Amino acid sequence: MELTARDLSRYYKDKKAVDGVSLRLTEGINGLLGANGAGKTTLMRMLCGVLKPTTGSVALDGVDVSCEDYRAVLGYLPQDFGYYPDFTGLDFLLYLAALKGLSRPHAKRKAAELLELVGLADVGKKKIKTYSGGMRQRLGIAQALLNDPRLLIVDEPTAGLDPRERVRFRNLLTDLGRDTIVLLSTHIVSDVEHIADHMLMMSEGHIILDEPWDKGRTDLEQLYLEEFGGEGE
Repeated sequence: MELTARDLSRYYKDKKAVDGVSLRLTEGINGLLGANGAGKTTLMRMLCGVLKPTTGSVALDGVDVSCEDYRAVLGYLPQDFGYYPDFTGLDFLLYLAALKGLSRPHAKRKAAELLELVGLADVGKKKIKTYSGGMRQRLGIAQALLNDPRLLIVDEPTAGLDPRERVRFRNLLTDLGRDTIVLLSTHIVSDVEHIADHMLMMSEGHIILDEPWDKGRTDLEQLYLEEFGGEGE
């Protein structure tokens, strides 16, 4: 399985948010590291088909990002995902499962499984407006997994999570990455340095690092600081 982006650019008037990015990603955890404003979110939105590129193309095993077959195997957690505050967590997952075309029995089983997986089983019947920020983020993670995606794109997924929840999420991604292309965007070095199989670093719309990653390496923070100063954690 292979995700490819060729000469991907997105311009806003005179600003180049993403400028001529080409990528080839395979199964495993692909970390996308960069300071806020580096172009990560714009790139990920194009990889998900949410935003049309000014130039370039995106395909998964030759299937273009505009095709329904691409979207059918995509899981996406945007930086700020929308939800209905008066829905319960369970009802929200069932609603999105219906939009994704899951049958009612399958949706019920999958929603219960995912609520357990992200530690929300005990509050699944409570309204989302009563959830903390970290709980809502975990619900966002669950919705991204409803269709058992082969391509999972998550944008700053640990925002609002406490240290224990971050560890839980990193462990979950490690399991998923065995047979899924996972692209994890973050500005926090510790989110990716010990779990990534492949590392990307982005600055001013360009990819400045693109290489297989040895989880035993200890120089990622130094590389980040050299490029961005003290903006990482």
